Amino acid sequence: MDEDLMDILCCPLDKSELELAVDDREDEEVVTGTLTCTECNTTYPIEDSIPNLLPPDMRDEATA
Repeated sequence: MDEDLMDILCCPLDKSELELAVDDREDEEVVTGTLTCTECNTTYPIEDSIPNLLPPDMRDEATA
């Protein structure tokens, strides 16, 4: 995920800002990490450079 996306990404639940926590980076790209909503504290994973912005309940259903 390119960090420039932080300018347009928001929490899908309440449209608040997201904070980025980087676990692994390759060059300028975030490979793994988390996005956390500043209001509701919901976290969204970044895996293989792709942010998963599905709400937690839908994310659980998608992996089942």
